[in-house]
Amino acid sequence: MPLKINKINAIPLALSLVLGTTFMTPAIAQDTLILADAYIDVAKGKSVNDAAIIVSDNQIIKVTTAANITNKADYNLVDLKGKTLVPGVMDMHVHLSGDAEDNFLESMNYSVPRQTVKAVKNAQKTLLAGFTTVRDLGASGYSVIATRDGIDAGEIPGPRIWAVGHAIGITGGHCDDNFPAPEAHAKAQGVADGPWEVRTKVRENIKYGANAIKVCATGGVFSKGTQVGAQQMTYEELKSAVDEAHLRGLVIAAHAHGTSGIKDAIRAGIDSIEHCSFMDDEAINMALKAGTYLSCDIYNTEYTLAFGAANGVPEANINKEKQVSQAQRDSFRKAVKAGAKMVFGSDAAIYPHGDNGKQFSRMVTFGMTPIQALQAATVNSAALLKQDNVGQIKAGFLADIIAVDGNPLDNISLMENVTFVMKDGVVYKKQ
Repeated sequence: MPLKINKINAIPLALSLVLGTTFMTPAIAQDTLILADAYIDVAKGKSVNDAAIIVSDNQIIKVTTAANITNKADYNLVDLKGKTLVPGVMDMHVHLSGDAEDNFLESMNYSVPRQTVKAVKNAQKTLLAGFTTVRDLGASGYSVIATRDGIDAGEIPGPRIWAVGHAIGITGGHCDDNFPAPEAHAKAQGVADGPWEVRTKVRENIKYGANAIKVCATGGVFSKGTQVGAQQMTYEELKSAVDEAHLRGLVIAAHAHGTSGIKDAIRAGIDSIEHCSFMDDEAINMALKAGTYLSCDIYNTEYTLAFGAANGVPEANINKEKQVSQAQRDSFRKAVKAGAKMVFGSDAAIYPHGDNGKQFSRMVTFGMTPIQALQAATVNSAALLKQDNVGQIKAGFLADIIAVDGNPLDNISLMENVTFVMKDGVVYKKQ
């Protein structure tokens, strides 16, 4: 896909080779002026008309109106008439190294190099969909950590990535490899039993580059031999993971469908609960009191139920999806109504990467306003990651800016077709 840059040396030659694009380098670096019909002030929850954004290198240096700009010729002009600007959005639950379209069981035998190639491909698709920051919650062989490092080095295009390395869980649990026969002695690389083994796995992930941590507190939909809501990790195991992650300054997520696992994860100090399928009022109140973020992937069930069988997903797993789909959406609605902290987490790889934006409309259908859905994917996600320079179109913030045709506060489905993408001051897409 064509790629445009607007800064000297903004992207090295290696990136142009990846994308098959030739770049023209300007003789003199100019600041960039972006003009659009409006921008979304996500912090204040409103649309501001007649937007003019000035970007220098990778940073927003001024947010004003076009009427206040008298010297447009002094800038590299990006005219987005008819469009609304939105901060680059964030997905707090993806798996870049997997593809939903691949045969479910065959894909489990992909080598780590093969998975890394997948991650490189899907990182680009995710970025071009407008997601400039993601959190990858589990991949084999540190494949996504390698992809992240390649992006940070300017060698390949992709979003800013927080990657956990291997998801940590118990023997035979959701994050173990339970599909092969016993004589294969298969064991996932994140398996740990007991508090000190769990703590060791957290340290191992950090040793090899993880900048976030994930544990699997309960059974799950796409594993073999687990009950989707049953608790698997004990409170003591969860607490040891939290203590080690927080000691090292990392945010920690817990895969948790079932009520008891959700509650123990909150008690242990987990920063975000993933899936949240079976939450009672007590669990929601606990999350409110603790300030725990909730991440509910309420779009992907549609893809699984429509295409899972054709993609080779076993019937037992599809039946588990049927158990959680409505319950998860009911829990989402209750949590929104209660005022819980919510982030955007889609579980991309369970549905095709690049379709992340389809979840916005479901979040509105099941209780959020359009601005709440956008806040979940911007300021709330930035707060979860403890980042104070992303998630807003604001002076001093990183220049992560996307655009859609029309205003997403009037029609949130517009977020499914992002027509302009800038990350770190570099334009990756312009239609």
